[in-house]
Amino acid sequence: MQDHASANASGVTRRSVLKAAAGAAASGGLWPGIVSAQGTSLETKAAKLGFIALTDAAPLFVADEKGFFKKHGMTEVEVLKQSSWGTTRDNLVLGSKSGGIDGAHILTPMPYLISTGATTANNVQVPMNILARLNLGGQCISVGNEYKDMKVGLDTKDFGKALLAKRVKTGKSVNAAMTFPGGTHDMWIRYWMAAGGVDPNKDITTIVVPPAQMVANMKVGSMDTFCVCEPWNRQLINQKIGYTALTTSELWMNHPEKAFAMRADYVQANPNATKALLKAVMEAQMWCEDPANRAEVAEICSRRRWINAPVEDVIDRVKGDFDYGTGRIEANSKFQMRFWKDNASYPYQSHDLWFLTENIRWGYLPPNLDTKALIAKVNREDIWRQAAKELGVAAKDIPASTSRGVEKFFDGKVFDPANPKKYLDSLSIKYLKSA
Repeated sequence: MQDHASANASGVTRRSVLKAAAGAAASGGLWPGIVSAQGTSLETKAAKLGFIALTDAAPLFVADEKGFFKKHGMTEVEVLKQSSWGTTRDNLVLGSKSGGIDGAHILTPMPYLISTGATTANNVQVPMNILARLNLGGQCISVGNEYKDMKVGLDTKDFGKALLAKRVKTGKSVNAAMTFPGGTHDMWIRYWMAAGGVDPNKDITTIVVPPAQMVANMKVGSMDTFCVCEPWNRQLINQKIGYTALTTSELWMNHPEKAFAMRADYVQANPNATKALLKAVMEAQMWCEDPANRAEVAEICSRRRWINAPVEDVIDRVKGDFDYGTGRIEANSKFQMRFWKDNASYPYQSHDLWFLTENIRWGYLPPNLDTKALIAKVNREDIWRQAAKELGVAAKDIPASTSRGVEKFFDGKVFDPANPKKYLDSLSIKYLKSA
C-alpha cells in the first residue's frame, strides 16, 4: 500500500529510466519560460493524458466522449487510466517520448512536488505547469462501521479517543488512509484530525492506498478511516462497510481539489496545442456543471474505460445528493462538487500557496521555500485567461485577481494569502523541517 518505487512491478521496471528521462526534460533549462505567440496553428494534434478512476476526472472523460478535444483540433489525444497517483507521477517524469504521459488529472499539490523533486526518484526535478483547476470540493472522509454508533463528523475529539483506546487494546496501529503523501486527501485528513487535537504523526498512522482499493482495504480492516473522491465513499455505504463522516467542503467551503497539469516542456514546445487542450477541458467542465447533464456525467464515469463502477455508486453524489449512511440525507447539497460554477476552473495562485504552506506544515517541503517564485513558474493562469477569452467566457466570470482572498476553515482558522506565516503560526500541530 505504501507509495514506494518497489510497491508494484510497474514502478520497479520504470524507475531505472526515470532519472534519465527527467534529465532530458530539463536539459533545455530547468524552468521553461513564458510562451510567446507563435501563430494559431497547432504544433501537434497529440497528447497523452493520465487520469485516476475518480468522478473529478469527469471533464477529461467528457472532453473525450463528447468530442471537445477533436472540436479544438486535438484529434490524437489519449486519455489513459493510471493505477495510482504514484504511477501518475512516474509516467509524468517519463514523459510520452519515453512511454509515459504529457499531462494529467492530478492532485493539485503534485505538480509542485514533482517540480521540486520532493516526491520523485532521486529527487529529480521535472518542471510542471498547472493550467486549470478541474473541480472544487467533492471529496469525503469515510469511517468504518466499527464506529457507526459514534456518528463521527467534523469533531474528531471523541473519535481520536476511540482510536487511541483501540491502539492500546490491540497493540496495533490505527490507520487513516489517503492517496498520496502531500496530496489533497493527505491534507484533508490531517487537517481534520489535527483540528480535533489528534496528531496524525503520533496518534495514528497515515497510509497510502490507491483510490480504487479503498473499499476493499476497509472491508478487510486495513484502515479505520480514509479520504478519497467518489465513487468510493458511496460504494462503501452501498456495500454496508462504512459511512461518510463529512464532505471535505465542510472543512473548507469550495476548496480547490484536482488540477489539469502538463509537463512544462510540452507547454513550451506546443503553446497552441496546450491552449486547445485547455479549451476542450474548460468546455467539458461547463458541460459537467449543467444539472441537466449530471445523470449522463455519472453514466459516462461509470463506464468500464473510465471508473468501471456500478452507476448507482456514482450518480447520487454527482447530482449533489448525499446520503451519509447515518440517517443524514442532503439533497442538492451546497457541498457538492463544482466543475465550473464559483470559478471552479480558474487556478487561483492563492490556493496553490495554501497547499504549499500545508506541505511545509507537515514537513514535505522546507520552510525556506520561495513559494512566490515557485508558483510563478508552475501556475499558468495566464494561459487559462487567454483560453477563457477565446471561448467567449463573460468578463464577469474571469477572476480579476490571482487570489480568492482570505479563506476561512470550519475550526475558525483563517488563511490570508498575504501572510501565510501567520496562518502557519496559528496551527498547534505541525512538523516543520529545519530550514
